Amino acid sequence: MIKTASFKDKLQDLKFIDLFSGIGGFRLALESFEAKCVFSSDNDKGCQKVYHNNFNEMPDGDIKTIDEKKIPKHDILCAGFPCQPFSISGKRGGFEDARGTLFFDIARIVKNKRPKILILENVLFFSKHDKGKTLKTVQTIIEELNYDFFWKIINASDFGIPQSRKRTFMIAIKKNKKKNHFHFPSKIEKEIKLADFLETRIPKESKVFKNGKFKFKKKSPQTSNLFNYFEKKPIRIGTVNHGGQGDRIYSPSGHAITLSAHGGGTGAKTGLYLINDKIRKLTPKECARVSGFPDSFKLSENDSESYKQFGNTVVVDVVQYIVKELIVQKFL
Repeated sequence: MIKTASFKDKLQDLKFIDLFSGIGGFRLALESFEAKCVFSSDNDKGCQKVYHNNFNEMPDGDIKTIDEKKIPKHDILCAGFPCQPFSISGKRGGFEDARGTLFFDIARIVKNKRPKILILENVLFFSKHDKGKTLKTVQTIIEELNYDFFWKIINASDFGIPQSRKRTFMIAIKKNKKKNHFHFPSKIEKEIKLADFLETRIPKESKVFKNGKFKFKKKSPQTSNLFNYFEKKPIRIGTVNHGGQGDRIYSPSGHAITLSAHGGGTGAKTGLYLINDKIRKLTPKECARVSGFPDSFKLSENDSESYKQFGNTVVVDVVQYIVKELIVQKFL
């Protein structure tokens, strides 16, 4: 997480809601500016438990059953909503065409509560989903609700986090007399590598893989200088077994691959890394670190659940940089 002390007095009177909250990435980011969360929602029981353990609040369940009129007034709406195709029924692809999708529930809340700002996040290929129709419909609906709409694909690797995680971010700003022009944050120049985020001791030996057919790009990679240089991306150095996507080995001198909620192979969900002469997956705490979560964050007691949760979460630092720009550009 980045330092936000100089910006705290800007948001201390603002309220936000956390939809599709997961384990609270958006909340950590907004609360670092002292904004107050007044409502949260997620229907995943595992995420609800972790969220409650960290924020002392149990998120509401299925958003489809929540009455928007009962949601408290707020200034900012945050949502990392699922990617779903729209069944286009009208000619404009507007509000009515969102019915049957989870985005419709965001839209009906926006229509009723009229927050100043929407901060939305989705997967990398959201902009190309259904040949671009999905993003276009979202934009049309938001503009129909009297907001200016901006979007950009942002990689966490460009904002001080050693994880190659590209996501589609969308910002909506309530229209005023002059058209709003929001500029997303510029990349920061910071040499940071996965090795800087690793635990000193591996808590469970099960994370280390001793069996399997390993193949490296160079002989004796443990002593080769090839793996000591820095790159702002994953550095693939070898494979295990048949070399499928989950069987690739990377150097900690680069960045982690995108954490995934799904996927198989020996390094399922985190990838494999050559660390201290051992090949292993990342630990749940390391996954938390490369997602911008502090070490004080209470993880799930189930490692499998933790991997899934960090595969789905928003990166805290990226949201913080976006919020900083909203403040600097005087939208908040």
